[in-house]
Amino acid sequence: MKLSAIYSRESDVYSILGFTPKIIDRAYLKDIGVTISPDDDTMEGLRVGSENFIKRLEAKTVIPTPNVEIAQIDVNSELEIHNYTSRCPTLTYEVSPVRGCFVGCLYCLVTDGVHEQKLIAYENYDELVYNHLKSHKDNEHYYYFSPKTEAFQEATLQTGIAHKILRAFIRHFDEYPESKCRVFIASKAGLEHLLIKDDTGESIIDLLCKLRGKMQFNTSLSIMPDNVRAIVEPYSAPIRDRMAAVRLCQEKNLLSNSALVQPIFPSFLSKKLTAEFFTMLKENNIINFKPEFLTVCMENLAWIGQLLGQHDKELERGLYEFYLAPENKDHRKQRGRTAPNRAWCLDTIRDLMLEAKTYGISTSICYWVRNEIGIPESMIPIINENGFQCLGYQRKLFEESPICI
Repeated sequence: MKLSAIYSRESDVYSILGFTPKIIDRAYLKDIGVTISPDDDTMEGLRVGSENFIKRLEAKTVIPTPNVEIAQIDVNSELEIHNYTSRCPTLTYEVSPVRGCFVGCLYCLVTDGVHEQKLIAYENYDELVYNHLKSHKDNEHYYYFSPKTEAFQEATLQTGIAHKILRAFIRHFDEYPESKCRVFIASKAGLEHLLIKDDTGESIIDLLCKLRGKMQFNTSLSIMPDNVRAIVEPYSAPIRDRMAAVRLCQEKNLLSNSALVQPIFPSFLSKKLTAEFFTMLKENNIINFKPEFLTVCMENLAWIGQLLGQHDKELERGLYEFYLAPENKDHRKQRGRTAPNRAWCLDTIRDLMLEAKTYGISTSICYWVRNEIGIPESMIPIINENGFQCLGYQRKLFEESPICI
């Protein structure tokens, strides 16, 4: 099936003026002013990533092609538990109706930014969700739609799959009003995504309204200049449209006042950009955010760094300084991907938390991050004052339920 991009771009990774990819070796790092000396394994990852990036640029396979294959899934299979770090809330099930993702983020943690595979969408995924809901209705838990792909992308919207999945939740709650299941949506969707109707004439926002009180919509954002975002998030909605989607949800009295802020590129964090970012959150009634720093394998860092370098070589140099030091090699997060310098992470999370507080915005921090970089219990509670947990799950959706940690 041919997909039609809902948000188009004037340029993409294939049309960056004057950009020629390079092989990142020790000479390259020295030439741009990197002062640290990575170990041989790290350098090998950068070399392999550089070579693969050059090949994909030549073959034009860096970003997804606008095609999706429709398939069937075993509707009696189990949904995967969302538990990357072994300390995530264990009763969070993943809803991932598409293999691959049309948004095509070049920093994607799921695919390491590689989008050569076919998009495969499961048109009967709603049946799997409905069956799973019925058999798990008596336990408090979330259905996360979706951690491994974008919930509201062309591949789910133009096939009607997203609409059908939402209807599966609606049907479940109609049949079992006391069900303890809840829906957690983290999405880069813009206003246009939420207004798309299927063959029945119902839009995504129409269906979300029928889940009021049973779901939350967390917008997913990043802190970076728009011209960089257009390259590294090729088919995503512009930030202004994501904010418009949030406002529409709020107008409909849907829980949509928390933001997943990822990935945060260390070299982009200036006082000016962060002040503008938190001002935007406040203006759009966001009261909680979950910061998440860029985590990457070295192969992925090789092309992300070069793309930032095309914008500003100092940004590229800074990025390598944050990630490539031998002593930072064991600072890993989801799927073993490297996180930035530990000391910087702790200082920056503290600074972001304090700055956000001046805007009346609270901070969610997952247990793994707290433990890995030594955030004290007194600094950031797992359950903060606004009731958000970990990724931004709103525990108040389980009204009189005890808080579980």
